[in-house]
Amino acid sequence: MVRDAVDKKKSFVIYGMREKKNPNKFTREREEREMAKIVIKRVQDSTQEFDQEVKEVVRLGRYSEGGKRPMKVKMRSQVAVEEIVARKRKLADDHKEIWVKKDMDLEEREKEKVLRSEAKAKKKKKTRKGQR
Repeated sequence: MVRDAVDKKKSFVIYGMREKKNPNKFTREREEREMAKIVIKRVQDSTQEFDQEVKEVVRLGRYSEGGKRPMKVKMRSQVAVEEIVARKRKLADDHKEIWVKKDMDLEEREKEKVLRSEAKAKKKKKTRKGQR
């Protein structure tokens, strides 16, 4: 349980990245690792080398041709993950369809879902008042 929490702190998830068609597992894994490194390079400063900190890259979920399964990226250090997640806004300029989030367990995802829906409701309510 403790190890799982530590692993989650050293991981983040990349969403919206299209999968390439490649039947060879080894080649596919190597390509996905390179794709993750490209995303990391986009968000890191020129002095940082977080792309060298990548430990493992795994696609989550079941494969479907032309799909966009999330990619879980495990890093060697927690600091690298925190820096990447903090700078994820840099992706919005070039890659609007790709986003980065910290790795969360089910409970954290549920809390975030509730907060997101509450924020959406407040925003909707606010825009209605502004239209009057």
